[in-house]
Amino acid sequence: MKFNLPYSASLAGVIGFLLVLTSAVSAQSILSYELSMPNPNSHYFYVKLTVEDVQQPYLDMVMPVWTPGSYLVREFSRNVDFFEANGSEGNNLPFEKTSKNIWRVQTEGLSSVSITYQVYAFELTVRTSYLDLDHGYVNGTSVFMYPEGREKFSCHLKIVPYTDWEKVSTSLTKGDEKWEYTAPNYDILVDSPIEIGNHETFEFEAAGVVHEVAMFGETIYDEDRLKTDMAKIVEASTAVFGENPNDRYVFIIHHLDNRGGGLEHLKSTTLQVDRWTYASESSYNGFLSLVAHEYFHLWLVKRIRPEALGPFDYTVENYTDLLWVMEGFTSYYDELLLQRTGILTEDQYIRKLTGSISSVENRPGNEVQPVAMASFDAWIKYYRPDENSINTTVSYYTKGSVLAAMLDLSIINASKGKRSLDTFMQRLYQEYFKKQTRGFTTEEFKSELENLTGSKLDDFFANYVNGTEKVDYNQFFAYAGLELIETPRNDIFLGVGLSSKEGQLMISRVYRDSPAFQAGLNPDDEILALNGFRVNQRKLNELLDYQRPGDKVQLMVSREGLIRNFEVELKTNPFAVINLVTAMDAKPAQKKVYQKWLQLDES
Repeated sequence: MKFNLPYSASLAGVIGFLLVLTSAVSAQSILSYELSMPNPNSHYFYVKLTVEDVQQPYLDMVMPVWTPGSYLVREFSRNVDFFEANGSEGNNLPFEKTSKNIWRVQTEGLSSVSITYQVYAFELTVRTSYLDLDHGYVNGTSVFMYPEGREKFSCHLKIVPYTDWEKVSTSLTKGDEKWEYTAPNYDILVDSPIEIGNHETFEFEAAGVVHEVAMFGETIYDEDRLKTDMAKIVEASTAVFGENPNDRYVFIIHHLDNRGGGLEHLKSTTLQVDRWTYASESSYNGFLSLVAHEYFHLWLVKRIRPEALGPFDYTVENYTDLLWVMEGFTSYYDELLLQRTGILTEDQYIRKLTGSISSVENRPGNEVQPVAMASFDAWIKYYRPDENSINTTVSYYTKGSVLAAMLDLSIINASKGKRSLDTFMQRLYQEYFKKQTRGFTTEEFKSELENLTGSKLDDFFANYVNGTEKVDYNQFFAYAGLELIETPRNDIFLGVGLSSKEGQLMISRVYRDSPAFQAGLNPDDEILALNGFRVNQRKLNELLDYQRPGDKVQLMVSREGLIRNFEVELKTNPFAVINLVTAMDAKPAQKKVYQKWLQLDES
């Protein structure tokens, strides 16, 4: 029996729904998992799953192929190295693989079946799982299988930590016994990452919610400062929506060497940062921006969502053309919230927004790929960038954040400061998550925006969302008395990205229609000399500084071990320096829009 309960329903609603069904589902119809790690140095998690009240000739055991929030098929079944099925008497049950990630178990009329398997976990990202002598980290979809058709059954998890590990941090509900946890369904089970080991923890309360912070890895941090600043972010995020749907939330933070990233969950998040991220003001603010981004997702993505993002199909891609909203709007707010809390100054925020615009406009792919298509193609492009991506793709994070700013200014201007993008977020939260308990369509999203702006947005979507026309920035910034100024650059442009590989100066990418492109240079060419002079990156830049537009230079490269010479005709850098400034003739009405936008004291 399969119950298609909307994933976006509240936890209390899920539990209530399951209780109503007690007459249809046996009280024993739960999924009982046991997770053990007897030899962490082997990097194997051992999982035992007991399925009661089977009542069918076979069970299809499914391992997800992706994890929600990270839109790439990762083939988690490749890490399953042992699989066994047994009856209640310990007898082996026959099974066969029917696809890359499904094991079909013959139940032979038994009402209780146990599945035992082991998962190799040695990829420490926020999207995968990891186990070694220092700790264990579980991202649910990469470890827990489920019996097809029983995804909505309640789940019980018993964790058996390694010998001397004493802590478990997770947003799962604690059970009656130590190391035991429950979830109302499989979705919640795998949407609750688990940190196991001897990590440090602390708590703070904000917006009426208790927040646990699990700190893994060697680092130096000021606990009181973190509590204060993270609480500010929680309060500012909650203020956008008017309420916080959780009573408890968990931050799992991994401190590593040169790592970064985060992944949102319903009642928690996992963040990975450089272990020295708290050492300087700029890196610390970058960390707080990541905190704000993932925390904002507990509303936008985990509760406010497109139809495609829940209930999930864990076996295939789940396509949507609205990632520019889900990630882009969140990226817009992660910096804006820091400005609202005073962590960033007004000028710092404006510079960051300007940097986002510059990143979009100085990327050739912005003229090729619409941001809606970037959203849809995330499964094949965003997580698989190559040397040509800069020419063909745009980031739905960055361009989405820029479009969010334009829409925010439009709403504020049209309503004379009575409404903003916050109002829109509240509308989506109340209407689609709380009232209709479902995701929205692209058409509904556009319609809701039009209702708020009071005008049709056909041109905005056709030109900037589904098309690649350049945004008329000054149309939108004029609402707030601002002006975007683009200044042409006058430096020499070769048109390549460079990297160092084992001391070699390598071309990592070639900009389309650039001098290097026209001359026939390729990514992976090693640059040896310019005009007969041996070069490294510093020397190459110095020699190019002597050149003028139209000059022809001789570039010697090594390609697949063969020496090649190319004549390159240099050009002026086509990219612009972008600045956002206050218009000299800004009127009082425009200044009021600006004040409303950044929530500044109008006095």
